[in-house]
Amino acid sequence: MIDIVNPATEQVIGSVSPGDVDAAVAAARAAQPAWAALPRAERAARLRALLDGLTEAAPGLAELISAEMGAPLPVARKVQVGLALATVQSMAELLERPEEPERIGNSEIYREPVGVVAAITPWNYPLHQTVAKVAPALAAGNTVVHKPSEVAPLSADRLAELVRAAGIPDGVYNVVHGYGDPTGAELAGHPGIDLVSFTGSTAAGRKVAALAAPNLTRVALELGGKSANVILPDADLAVAVKVGVANCYLNSGQTCTAWTRMLVHESRHDEAVELAVAAAAKYTMGDPADPATRLGPLASAAQRDRVLGHIERGLADGATMAYGKAEVPPVGYYVAPVVFAGVDPDAAIAQEEVFGPVLSIIRYRDEDDAARIANATRYGLAGAVWSADRDHALAFARRMRTGQVDVNGGAFNPLAPFGGVGHSGYGRELGVHGYEEFTAVKAVQL
Repeated sequence: MIDIVNPATEQVIGSVSPGDVDAAVAAARAAQPAWAALPRAERAARLRALLDGLTEAAPGLAELISAEMGAPLPVARKVQVGLALATVQSMAELLERPEEPERIGNSEIYREPVGVVAAITPWNYPLHQTVAKVAPALAAGNTVVHKPSEVAPLSADRLAELVRAAGIPDGVYNVVHGYGDPTGAELAGHPGIDLVSFTGSTAAGRKVAALAAPNLTRVALELGGKSANVILPDADLAVAVKVGVANCYLNSGQTCTAWTRMLVHESRHDEAVELAVAAAAKYTMGDPADPATRLGPLASAAQRDRVLGHIERGLADGATMAYGKAEVPPVGYYVAPVVFAGVDPDAAIAQEEVFGPVLSIIRYRDEDDAARIANATRYGLAGAVWSADRDHALAFARRMRTGQVDVNGGAFNPLAPFGGVGHSGYGRELGVHGYEEFTAVKAVQL
């Protein structure tokens, strides 16, 4: 059995038993033809039923996710569960629109299910990142074998119950618990899998791709990030810093898209540091169920120790800790929010994904220098740019080598394609592009 620990209390709150990958893949293969043969309207109706179940179960799901990985309840409700609801709804709406094949010359182009999908998901957004794979995969007519993270797997079991209650047949969605090795590795390399959709670290993504390669299995990877928040000289600095700190600390910094590098013109660096320190001081640590808590614990002791190691490395490399070392609760895997000032853009703290509440503020000389620094990492998942001139900001956003950019605090769009470039992976999730990731293209000549 694998024990599940509440990171705020360090108490065991449940356990799961490692599953049988071969049996789960066999069940998925057996169920896939009938599921794919259902008319789009019927699959849409099952997704609508799942959406109704998720909506009714939302309060309990938020509490469960908060307990298994430490997100404050407002974050668990609005983001962890809210995004999952939006994704299921978007897939139902997509299926409810008539399918119109693309016409190219004398050919009609159809999108068909790939078959059986392996979904391997992380612990930081356990429901959202599961649904971001499962909903489009099922919508497209595939069946799924899902291995959730062993750190936060309880919401996957609850989702499986809701899938059954929605009238989705047995074998269409299968949950297999276990560690990355051996369970995740066995699933990624299984010859009965037609596509592996993985979210996690870049190092683990490389292993997944290597394991899938002998079977020529398609792979979609959503990996790490080191996103730049570029504040141009004419921007409203107070707003840009406040929103930037909030984005960096969301989910205790355990967000792959977090704007962990704040790029500020050298003439405004010290002012930005003062604003960031004032903002960071408002991030109260505590019980995730307490409405006053803005920063919950990290998801595990291992993650806490890893983040603390990054902080020590940052100090050793000469960064100035403008804010940090605050007193943390005596129990739980907490890390106090940190603001580093005067960070060298080539330092480890500015190049490696920390995955904790750690912000690095970096000076730039001019816009060319800002673009160079923003693009000078191996990652390319998200980012932001701020300017009083929206067209100016948009032009700069086009210079950033990344999968997604927010201009002047533009809201996250669950219908827009999500994914990265470089070491942030390949493939896309969410919306039409996410649906198409789980399809195979067929050309029919007439």
